[in-house]
Amino acid sequence: MPDTNKIVVTGASGVLGTAVYKEFKKALQYQVVGLKNKSPASHLVQLDLTDKEATKQKFEEIKPSWVIHCAAERRPDVAEKDLAGTQLLNVGVPEYLAELAGTLNFTLVYISTDYVFDGRSPPPGGYTPESPTNPLQYYGQTKRDGENVILQAQQQGAKTVVLRVPVLYGPAPNNADSAVNILVDIVRDQSKEVNMDDYAIRYPTNVLDIASFLVRLTDLEARKVDTLPPILHYSANESFTKYDMCKIFADILGLDNMNHIKPVSTPPTGAGATTRPYNCHLSTAETEKLLPLQCSGFRQWWEEYLTSGSK
Repeated sequence: MPDTNKIVVTGASGVLGTAVYKEFKKALQYQVVGLKNKSPASHLVQLDLTDKEATKQKFEEIKPSWVIHCAAERRPDVAEKDLAGTQLLNVGVPEYLAELAGTLNFTLVYISTDYVFDGRSPPPGGYTPESPTNPLQYYGQTKRDGENVILQAQQQGAKTVVLRVPVLYGPAPNNADSAVNILVDIVRDQSKEVNMDDYAIRYPTNVLDIASFLVRLTDLEARKVDTLPPILHYSANESFTKYDMCKIFADILGLDNMNHIKPVSTPPTGAGATTRPYNCHLSTAETEKLLPLQCSGFRQWWEEYLTSGSK
């Protein structure tokens, strides 16, 4: 039987995985095992999730009650260049973890993305968990296919949950690890002229808030308050283009101009990873029936983070 207080976090060296791992460690009622692939972090356990036998042995040894699956190929541009590797990581791995969830009796949370939607015409209030998916690029397709294997496992009796999130930011070892954090470096480096998207509407969400939500979610389930829906959404509701975010960072950093950053307000042309959805606003109404979201204010969080000298 699984240990009721044991949590496994995959991808625990990534921006989201690090936050989730730390939040469960902070909640002292849990034993947490963080898994890594290539990270040098000594506090994490090395495991190649694409190795089924090694994965099965490790999970049988740990006996978790929950597995928070943060590991994925999350970079659309990289996904287009490694179709087979992305397919394996974003579909094959969650499929096998869902199988293990059934046989080893743990609850699997699969972290998905707003990119499963095309963003062309979000319903009033945002896409609901039941809204039809229609990803525009390979990354979104693999995450949608990953969702499907998770939902199929549910139908066969496995305890699994899909948690869709939008673009993420928060504490990161390197700003390049987040599509939002990296904008800070772009704003600071005035020696390079850069075109910046001022078209697509994004809902940047803090990984610390998601981590807190996941701890509260596991506690909710442990208390048998309610059975979990098959799909949940977690998203902040403040909307920005990437250029809007750059303006906020420049203001916080006290930079007088952003002449090196050129806003591009027209839709991107081309195919593949360049095809970004226009507005994938996620409705969180179903999630809020379970738990309050408690989302950070975007500017307020960055003011505190940047002025504290963190990055």
